[in-house]
Amino acid sequence: MFEFHITATEGRARCGIFSTPHGDLKTPLFAPVGTQATVKALTPDQLESLGATLILANTYHLYLRPGDEVVAELRGLHRFMAWPHPILTDSGGFQVFSLAQTRQVDDDGVTFKSHIDGSTHRFTPEKSIRIQENLGADIIMAFDECADPYDRPYLERAVERTHRWAERCLAAKTRTDQALFGIVQGGIYPDLREASAHFIASLPFPGIAIGGLSVGETKEEMLATLDLTVPLLPEGKPRYLMGVGTPEDLIEGIRRGVDIFDCVLPTRLARHRAAFSPQGRLNMMNARFARDERPIDETCDCYTCRHFSRAYIRHLINAREFLAHTLLSIHNLRALVRLVEEIRAMIIEGTFEQNVPTLLARWAGNAAREEK
Repeated sequence: MFEFHITATEGRARCGIFSTPHGDLKTPLFAPVGTQATVKALTPDQLESLGATLILANTYHLYLRPGDEVVAELRGLHRFMAWPHPILTDSGGFQVFSLAQTRQVDDDGVTFKSHIDGSTHRFTPEKSIRIQENLGADIIMAFDECADPYDRPYLERAVERTHRWAERCLAAKTRTDQALFGIVQGGIYPDLREASAHFIASLPFPGIAIGGLSVGETKEEMLATLDLTVPLLPEGKPRYLMGVGTPEDLIEGIRRGVDIFDCVLPTRLARHRAAFSPQGRLNMMNARFARDERPIDETCDCYTCRHFSRAYIRHLINAREFLAHTLLSIHNLRALVRLVEEIRAMIIEGTFEQNVPTLLARWAGNAAREEK
């Protein structure tokens, strides 16, 4: 049911097909994030039209509301959110990590307070799996501990917990129609990453994720960690880089052999009035766009760029119309989905590596700064 076939390679970059109960996933791919069982401002039809094939939903948030048992009673996430294609749920580990002021971690699990009402809850590996089985996603994640990438003494304990919890997640899993991925941790430390990669790869997971990146380390440290970690992972299993998703990140990650990416950045930027473009990140509130009849990106084939001008989008933002969020989200997501589609075609043709400098130059400036 969860077979992964590599269909083309170029260096460490590769194309593949990962089969799931709700359809085959062509990799490499970028997955939009639907935290609350919805990708903000977009309908499932719009997501399909921009080429999305996999969507993420958030275990922690859906556990708190509406409740995983409610979703199970309503026949699972696919029916609940009207998305007939593959879904991935995280384990809740990263969200618990982000609640640093209200969580208490021990070897058995994590006690934390809800960000909604302050109520106390507890996650263990077994509970995380139970929640994800109630939600019913195609791909589920082992419960892990994401820690400060520079705190070596704590990271040593967190990696050990992650390994023990991975074993407990495998033992707790009961559904055969869900693929459980293990997660490699270890911060920026090569020996911890190497030990974690070897351990997680030794367990019978059908896919492996690389966690604990894009949480404060430098770009150079992230790439060095990928250079070390990815070659240690099994060739015949999909590799998922969690929470990483600027255009440059996708190019560099695919170049190193990563298959699956996700990130909230495209829709978050849309809500902050920003757009990806070959000229760098655009602040669509900029006054110079007030009479600009051009689309956001004249090379883009998304619905937004085919129908609307920069001037119109700026007007929507100034008028505080919700349509601005929708149009910018469509564009930003399509930009990443289209980039991965282009790279997939290049890998098949054997031209990806020679095009890497051009791709990086085209998308420079979209990670951390806006065009001035």
